[in-house]
Amino acid sequence: MEWEQSRESTNIEDRRGEGGGGGFSIGGGGGGLGIGAILIILAIGYFTGIDPRILLGGAQILTGGGNGVAYQTPAQTPARQAQPVAQNDPMRHFVAKILGQTEDVWTKILPEQKGVQYTDPKLVLYSGATRSGCGQAQAAMGPFYCPNDQKVYLDMSFFNDMRTKYGGGGDFAYAYVIAHEIGHHVQNLMGILSKVDNAKAQVNRTQANALSVRVELMADCLAGVWAYNANQEWRILDPGDVEKAVATAQAIGDDRLQTAAQGYAVPDSFTHGSAAMRQKWLTAGLQSGQIDSCNTFKQ
Repeated sequence: MEWEQSRESTNIEDRRGEGGGGGFSIGGGGGGLGIGAILIILAIGYFTGIDPRILLGGAQILTGGGNGVAYQTPAQTPARQAQPVAQNDPMRHFVAKILGQTEDVWTKILPEQKGVQYTDPKLVLYSGATRSGCGQAQAAMGPFYCPNDQKVYLDMSFFNDMRTKYGGGGDFAYAYVIAHEIGHHVQNLMGILSKVDNAKAQVNRTQANALSVRVELMADCLAGVWAYNANQEWRILDPGDVEKAVATAQAIGDDRLQTAAQGYAVPDSFTHGSAAMRQKWLTAGLQSGQIDSCNTFKQ
């Protein structure tokens, strides 16, 4: 991927090295989970077949976050301790440049295609744990977008996990992960997230999960829309880039993550979509460059 010549966004909030917001609060203070809640979640995991780590991550991020819901890339990695921040950090520069590309693309095409003005989100870099407008952020949750404060939260150790656990890796695959979370910001600006959250409050758990899948697949497609338009503007794609991003989308499909964690998948518990679905929608955006090609709610 060709990204070195891009401008760096100034909308980076670097909290690495601050020590984070701590781990799970067993006593229940400060927005943490009480021991009773943890036991209930473990029981739910036992009877539904859902990996308890996923449930714990999702519950934790909702505590202290009002009615907001964080939209995240799934991960199952233990939280890490904060590390000192190097003065010359190539990955920070990479993230800032990709964020700058997303800003330039969406500032242009969101008003053109949908008549909606784009406002830049912040991207928070952290190590291990920090606080977000949607509650506690932990590395185990993976990257996520919080609509309450319109910020993307990223522990860059997730990129290492992509290489070692998810069979992904490479600049464009990392850029896809960032662009997916920015896709949630675009959904927020278009009013989609609030509508889905309201709809989820009116239906059962299986139906709510199905709505979450549609939201995540649309974010995959919007990441593809960004890539198409960025390539038209700056020729960012090298041979093999698209294949790596598609491989990453497949690797973090719910079916593959659940099978790897527990030996089988529970489709009713999917919140992000299967490997095939994620590949389909990322490819749809990559091929069209049009927001309207990403209407996952009519499929």
